[in-house]
Amino acid sequence: MRILHTMLRVADLEKSIQFYTQVMGMSLLRQHDNEEYKYTLAFVGYGSEEDGAVIELTYNWGVDSYDAGNAYGHIAIEVNDIYQTCEQIKQAGGTISREPGPVKGGTTEIAFVRDPDNYALELIQKKQDKNL
Repeated sequence: MRILHTMLRVADLEKSIQFYTQVMGMSLLRQHDNEEYKYTLAFVGYGSEEDGAVIELTYNWGVDSYDAGNAYGHIAIEVNDIYQTCEQIKQAGGTISREPGPVKGGTTEIAFVRDPDNYALELIQKKQDKNL
């Protein structure tokens, strides 16, 4: 078994695709319209669906907002240089909602980004191999 994707409902598909591809550096892997049930799916990720988990952006035609509730947390993304990544996200128009720094009570460096629908993405600094 493996995780295939995480689905997020989005209010503006083009805006979300632009965010995940232009701001977060993912690729649009595939997109499909369902005329009968009036929705569009777009899959984005850092690699192929065969190699890892991706994000499914679901746009239900005519729906322009959602109540995210209080159960959703975040999607975590490992980065090689959290400070440089946050700067690139800002330069691309993204919103850093928590600047990079150590997690409370620990040493792991994290930051948070908000997507156009206000979903949280946690950036986590890749651990350096101590055997090098």
